[in-house]
Amino acid sequence: MDTLSGLLQSPKARGAFLLKSVFNPPWGLRIEDRAPLSLVTMLHGSAWVLRDGGEPAHLAPGDVAVLRGPEAYTLTDDPDSPPGIVVGPEQRCSTSSGEDVTDDMALGVRTWGEAQRTGSTVMLSGTYQAPGELGRRLLSSLPALLVQPASAARTPLIAMLAGEVDKEEIGQEVVLDRLLDLLLINVVRSWLVEPGAGAPPWVRAQSDPVVGWALRLLHERPSEPWTVASLASAVGVSRAGLARHFTEQVDEPPMSYLTGWRLTLAADLLRDPDLTVATVAHRVGYSGAFALSAAFKRERGVSPQEFRKGLRSAEPVPGSPATGTVVLER
Repeated sequence: MDTLSGLLQSPKARGAFLLKSVFNPPWGLRIEDRAPLSLVTMLHGSAWVLRDGGEPAHLAPGDVAVLRGPEAYTLTDDPDSPPGIVVGPEQRCSTSSGEDVTDDMALGVRTWGEAQRTGSTVMLSGTYQAPGELGRRLLSSLPALLVQPASAARTPLIAMLAGEVDKEEIGQEVVLDRLLDLLLINVVRSWLVEPGAGAPPWVRAQSDPVVGWALRLLHERPSEPWTVASLASAVGVSRAGLARHFTEQVDEPPMSYLTGWRLTLAADLLRDPDLTVATVAHRVGYSGAFALSAAFKRERGVSPQEFRKGLRSAEPVPGSPATGTVVLER
């Protein structure tokens, strides 16, 4: 398995909120649901995505927008059209005057909008509620808005999702979750290989023959008692050479990177209530629960037990320096 595969597997939808929306111009939606991650794609017509302080981004049929929360944004037929509907937490919808229209605008299974189902604008949206820790490491590096044009997608996933979203069959929720996952992975993978798209240093370093190999070892075997010397020996270079080259490529030293990776893995494993802190510690390379707790609290500000308690409420994807809008090459 390559280094990124584990990360790309991690954003797994679990009962994600999927919806087909139908409108005729003028229309506008202000999205204030504070979701950590959302996808929007156009089936018919076009839309504009407006983020506070950002440049408007146009969506044509087949384009896919990935929006990193929890900041609010607006979807509209025209940048000058005011949003008439506000979408809040738990996907409750109200007019600008405060009237709840969540049920009044329902058009059937996972379909919502104006009275007729044949509006000139039809879009699909999917909302992740709480990505796992491994997914957060990758998704928090995304720009605030990432747009994949239809010409760059070359995938049948949108048509498949459109064909399944308003069905109500056995296992339908699982089918929709997996299709949404695949669509997200398709967009993120395109972004990762796009030259100059702003992928994080540890992603770009995958192509380096030395650092990429070292990263693979750290990712696949985090429980080993790595040192810079043992890692350098494993990849066939000098200790000083690896330390210098790794830091240049990844923007942090090897052992610092390993600590962050171990704690990311630990945070993901802590989501399993059947695993003790000691078990998690040994799986990620710490001698015991005390050593993991000390490192975890030093880096994250809470103990593993406190972190587990906080998992009862969904957390937004943590902020990162990655901001703005990225439109992949058409």
